[in-house]
Amino acid sequence: MHKKKVVIGFLGTQLDSGRGAGRWEKWRPTLSLMQHEDLVIDRLELLYAPQHMALAQLVRDDIATVSPETSVSLVPMDIADPWDFEEVYARLFDWAQTYRFDPEREDYWTHITTGTHVAQICLFLLVESRRIPGVLAQTSPPRRQRMGDPGSYALIDLDLSRYDGIARRFGAEQSEAVQFLKSGIATRNAGFNALIDEIERVAVRSRAPILLTGPTGAGKSHLARRMYELKKARHQIQGDFVEVNCATLRGDGAASTLFGHKKGAFTGAAADRAGLLRAADQGVLFLDEIGELGLDEQAMLLKAVEEKRFYPMGSDREAGSDFQLIAGTHRDLRADVAQGRFREDLFARINLWSYTLPGLAARPEDIEPNMDHLLARLVGETGQVVRFNAQARTRYLRFARSPDALWSGNFRDLSASMTRLATLADGGRISTALVDAEIQRLQWLWQRGDAPPHAGAGKGSGLGALLPAEVLEPMDLFDRLQLQAVLDVCRASPSLSEAGRRLFDRSRMQRSVINDADRLRKYLLKFGLTWDGVVGRPS
Repeated sequence: MHKKKVVIGFLGTQLDSGRGAGRWEKWRPTLSLMQHEDLVIDRLELLYAPQHMALAQLVRDDIATVSPETSVSLVPMDIADPWDFEEVYARLFDWAQTYRFDPEREDYWTHITTGTHVAQICLFLLVESRRIPGVLAQTSPPRRQRMGDPGSYALIDLDLSRYDGIARRFGAEQSEAVQFLKSGIATRNAGFNALIDEIERVAVRSRAPILLTGPTGAGKSHLARRMYELKKARHQIQGDFVEVNCATLRGDGAASTLFGHKKGAFTGAAADRAGLLRAADQGVLFLDEIGELGLDEQAMLLKAVEEKRFYPMGSDREAGSDFQLIAGTHRDLRADVAQGRFREDLFARINLWSYTLPGLAARPEDIEPNMDHLLARLVGETGQVVRFNAQARTRYLRFARSPDALWSGNFRDLSASMTRLATLADGGRISTALVDAEIQRLQWLWQRGDAPPHAGAGKGSGLGALLPAEVLEPMDLFDRLQLQAVLDVCRASPSLSEAGRRLFDRSRMQRSVINDADRLRKYLLKFGLTWDGVVGRPS
């Protein structure tokens, strides 16, 4: 089906003017679009100020002479101040809202050569936002003025998805932003990568509050700062990144720290204090462990988030701060709301964008790239290159990815572990012996209450330290727990035979030939284990 072409544009009170016969010798932009032999314009929506109605009628009549197939609709646009952006945009917006566009049957060209600069900008914005569908049209005069020469015209499609080069640049920019949020770490966990992809889009498009949940050490504070740095680099914010751990705020000090106070507001308030909300004006306020705030502070924070206004302690005059809030917590705020420990209205306000960062144990495939990142960062800090030897790296990863590696401190544990290994590595090489000792340190850390191991301790006691991943991962939890219990008995027994007697103390009485040591040896062998390998001493 052939679509009709419809042009929308302002009357040019200077460029389109002219009353005598000489007007046909000059280039007039609105008329010129109708003079192209290869172009048929079916309709022109000519916007004009009422005081220029005579000129609009003359242009309409001239168009009828050169292009009788073009119908011209004269659209009076009563604008008191054509340089007032708000007024011009509002009038054009209202017109576009009531105009019956029919994109299936008509193509729309918005002519932006005529009209004030303000009108041209407003038309551009309405086309860009698709309030006026179609493309922009720009006309240009001929190089040499000749009667009847219409000059040239160009079309500009603001649908950026149609431009491959621009789309590639947008894609590259988003990819760079995602990598920035991940600190350049080539993470492999699909769920985490999808999470960061969405957080990137929200970070650069929204100033609404963001809630980051997840276990301690999962990287909430680090991610909040990276979001701030990304917005700062794109000139979306001008202020500072202000971080406070709400778990450290108590009593009058909590409200004072956040909202400030007037001198004499409470005992010890010897001078005025601005507070952290004002310090975060035009920037980002990161409230870590927001669930630890008291109910009074929660009420004050809600007002500050919604109205950008609040009362400092002891003051009867409001203060203002326009900040973006990023909140972090390891708690389930839904449960806190249900139990009355957290305000429901504040939770609703900060829960528009809510993201749960998984702990390290839930992202075993990301342990290796994070190890490499941490070692590279240590190289930058110390100037010393540190690497695992192949066997040590395999052994560390086998343990780190196993169920025995709890990573209760998440990335803090991994960072501390890499720091210890790098510090103790002679000649910049992390050996198997260092890894064995480090595994014991981590196991002691996660077991709580055992005596700390020394640097010369023997092999790790967890299953991950004894079994390769391809053996351990297919095992049911039942089998892993049973094997761990057997190993605990072995390590607590003076010999293989004694361990067998303890383990088979009931069934051995039903056998005619008793060989507890052999039964235990065969059980261990099913997993590729030996007595010496388990307890570190001969049977």
